[in-house]
Amino acid sequence: MIVTFQVFSPPITKNTLHYMKRIIILILLFCSVITAKAQFGGGSTLTGKISGTVIDSVTKKPVQYASIAIYLSQGKAPINGVLTDEKGSFKLYSIKPGSYRITITFIGGYKTKTINPVVTTPSKLDNNMGNIILSPDNKVLNEVQITGKGPLIENHIDKLVYNAEKDITNTGGNASDVLQKVPLVAVDINGNVSLRGDANVRVLINGKPSGAMSASLSDVLKTIPADQIKSIEVITSPSAKYDAEGSAGIINIITKQKNVSGVSGSVSGGIGTRQNNGNFNLNYNKNRLSIAANIGGNLTWPQESITNFAQTFADTAKQGYTRNSTIKRYGTISSVTAAYDFNNYNNISSTFRYNRGGFDVNGTSNNYYTDSNTPTLDQAYTNGTAQHNLFDGFDWSVDYTHKFKKEGHEIDFSGQWSHSIVNTNYTNLYTPEALPNQRGINDGTNNEYTFTVDYTLPINKVFKFEAGGKTIIRRLNSIYDVFGGADLNTVDEVNTNTYDYNQNVYAGYSVFTITLPKSYTLLVGARYESTDITGDPSNSLQDLQQFSNSYPIFIPSFTIQKQLGTTQTFKLSYSKRITRPSLTYLNPFINKQNIQAQTEGNPELSPEISQTVELNYNTFIKSSVINFSVYYKHINNLIEGIATPLPASDSIQGTLTDYRNIGSNNSWGASFYGSINPIKILTIRGSANAYTYNPVPSGDFAADQSASGTYVQYNIFGMAELDLKHDIVAQVFTIENSPRRTIQGTNPSFSLLGFGVRKQFMNKKASLGLNVLQPFNKYKYFDQNISSPGFTQTSSTAFPFRSIGLTFSYSFGKLTFSNPKQKDNNDDEKQGDQGIGGAGGSR
Repeated sequence: MIVTFQVFSPPITKNTLHYMKRIIILILLFCSVITAKAQFGGGSTLTGKISGTVIDSVTKKPVQYASIAIYLSQGKAPINGVLTDEKGSFKLYSIKPGSYRITITFIGGYKTKTINPVVTTPSKLDNNMGNIILSPDNKVLNEVQITGKGPLIENHIDKLVYNAEKDITNTGGNASDVLQKVPLVAVDINGNVSLRGDANVRVLINGKPSGAMSASLSDVLKTIPADQIKSIEVITSPSAKYDAEGSAGIINIITKQKNVSGVSGSVSGGIGTRQNNGNFNLNYNKNRLSIAANIGGNLTWPQESITNFAQTFADTAKQGYTRNSTIKRYGTISSVTAAYDFNNYNNISSTFRYNRGGFDVNGTSNNYYTDSNTPTLDQAYTNGTAQHNLFDGFDWSVDYTHKFKKEGHEIDFSGQWSHSIVNTNYTNLYTPEALPNQRGINDGTNNEYTFTVDYTLPINKVFKFEAGGKTIIRRLNSIYDVFGGADLNTVDEVNTNTYDYNQNVYAGYSVFTITLPKSYTLLVGARYESTDITGDPSNSLQDLQQFSNSYPIFIPSFTIQKQLGTTQTFKLSYSKRITRPSLTYLNPFINKQNIQAQTEGNPELSPEISQTVELNYNTFIKSSVINFSVYYKHINNLIEGIATPLPASDSIQGTLTDYRNIGSNNSWGASFYGSINPIKILTIRGSANAYTYNPVPSGDFAADQSASGTYVQYNIFGMAELDLKHDIVAQVFTIENSPRRTIQGTNPSFSLLGFGVRKQFMNKKASLGLNVLQPFNKYKYFDQNISSPGFTQTSSTAFPFRSIGLTFSYSFGKLTFSNPKQKDNNDDEKQGDQGIGGAGGSR
């Protein structure tokens, strides 16, 4: 853990020491509270463990990833649970003396087995159950060979789970690469994430927001090694328990935080022509104390791209350029988590996660300008650009859980402090000086404080009640300095500015889960959220006023599920969501970093309000899994960027893009996921999502609509896996995402083809692999088209995607897997902007 911070911590500055002092003071205060708690209430009790090994009754081999749940002998709700490891073994810790019931399940493969009673006593705290024989379920999976390998995709009542650690082609990549393979999710060339075509999605890490992600989501995702990711949860219809932000839903990245016996860990990574990755995990668990540390990072080789850009104004003036750019990127992310069980009723855990990354862009473009009405204004010039970007920050969270004597009755308290900075420095030089040379420095700072309480009460076998409250306090600041003149040291007082933005969110919720007769389950809830914002723009030459606004909203949620036998499930759900415009969308300063493509925020924006109705069907058919959904979504106050021509000045024209509530959108969609095993060694998986874009612009925005009608957009993913002899696995996958429309045109499509093969050694503790992406084409082309009254714009970027890499991994120690506890989330800002900075925050 010491190595983690020595290697990846930034240079110690006054600001760093300031925050370190804060952390030390908070830790001391927190420890004093916990010490008092231990002394004056909730003293420790004697506990032991229950262990065993699950064996296949036919093959006599260990059953991996079987679910182990422990109940009181006469109890209805599970007390705890784990998954069996690669040797079929499990261990349940912190077990008080008593009589228990143990159930072993493997969905879709084996019959559930129950053992009752399993007894521990004060004189014999540990109970080793020995070998537990599990029989295949012939009714469910006739003629299916069980290999002990867990499913890649799981369907739950409230979410879809993609088990990333079971996909060999993820090794050596980053979180953006992994998200591309998740059903219903799409990632574009810039790393922007969308869920079922909607970019207003919240991305969490272990159920919690990250301040770094709110600052620069696409960049942070590229810093997370794929080897750190255990699974990814997709929640398309969140209940009232979740924050209401994000019209598309929630994506939750679960990292490999495991409970282990003794000391264990793993090291993995990859070396390739596109990027290099490394990741190290270390886990320690003894009795009531568990500690997990993780460190990882990546470094890309310089990547050269070519962009062709063209604009036409009033059918007479034309300008454009051909740009050659080189980008270099790096990133690190590390974390330490500690948890302690005071007794069976009180638990505390804390996580500190540090993130640092950046990228440099250098480019040269050959520009032209022509005007058929005034040929004397025609000219050509070059533009040299240099840009350095840095993002840095941490998230520190503390969670305390108190369990009452009644099973499932508990209260959780959680607090988190997220701190992040985003710095952008750039220089633009023109030869000859057709446009003013410019140098800019943009420093953005974000501090976010979250306080949450969640209460759960199982009233009886039929009713479960949940309630809670939450407060989020955000304080953001942007300082943007612009310089010009011959030496680029003269302050540009027109464009230099500062901007302070404050946001407070207050929320409360209640949810009822009702178990009805005939295998029906009802989940109904309500949430109320109130958002208060203030913005204070400041510039010595501009008369900009402070602004404020508030967004109160009532959010109902409803889900009803019907279970048909053991293999089929129907689910109908309704959800309402809000997408609040964040700092960049509200910043009134004009960003003139690119004089020909300027951007401006709008303090008068209203939040988007969406309502979604979804019908879902899931089934197991022998060795196959099928999941199918149809849904309808209506969005009011749809937010889009509208580009309009700037007045011509000195023979140079351009566009200004500002954010507006352009109207509403009605969307129908359908999604599908399937997995089959046509032969023993082959698994084929595929997912598809298709949806409509049918905006109804209001007022003046009807004139900005380049085309009318209903447009069908889609995301498709397919994979085939061969499980060969001698622990060799091979995979091939393909991704196809259609262009995304706005009322002014289309954004680029995306497609990808990849191959991977992996050989495991040392009883599957070590592996070597080979991954190949886009083998038949060096470049991928990303095209964009925009048109509106007064101008048209096209661009095409050729980006190098072909790559080949070697991957490796090694695990040591004995692991007992457990599912990380999921907490409430912050998902409460529109995530379309990629920076917290001011007018110069564009990258």
